[in-house]
Amino acid sequence: MNSDGAEKKTLSAFLAAQRAGVLAIVDGLDTQALTTSVLPSGWTPLGLMEHLGHAERYWFQEIVTGAAEPLPWPDEHAPLTTPREPQVVFAFYEDQCRRSDAVIARTPLSAAPAGRHPEPLGDELAELRGIIMHVIEETARHAGHLDIARELLDGRTGLGPR
Repeated sequence: MNSDGAEKKTLSAFLAAQRAGVLAIVDGLDTQALTTSVLPSGWTPLGLMEHLGHAERYWFQEIVTGAAEPLPWPDEHAPLTTPREPQVVFAFYEDQCRRSDAVIARTPLSAAPAGRHPEPLGDELAELRGIIMHVIEETARHAGHLDIARELLDGRTGLGPR
């Protein structure tokens, strides 16, 4: 395996670990808990999971490849909330992660994205390598948010695998 392949394998492993972390944190929450906001901003764990699916779709499809299939629903609701059922949101998230992995597998780390994110972040993310790092960062950040929400919902802590 060349150094690009080894680096891609490492980045993919870290991304997979963060994804597994968010899923582990919300595992076992019922629909009521998943759709309950415990913070003044009003976001819900399920809404944050849907947001993570949108982030995967945005960064790896819209930005890296320059195109994404239309969403199966209108995106007209309060930020970080969702009117959709948990099984729909989790299926969406998992599908977007699979699509992201396919983009990562076929794209060199040094490839410039076909799409463009606005400044200033757009300048910083000039290749797939940086975009993967950004999605790892975003997923980890939201894993922390979900950790806090889970503790406030039912007192459980330490649920992620890392």
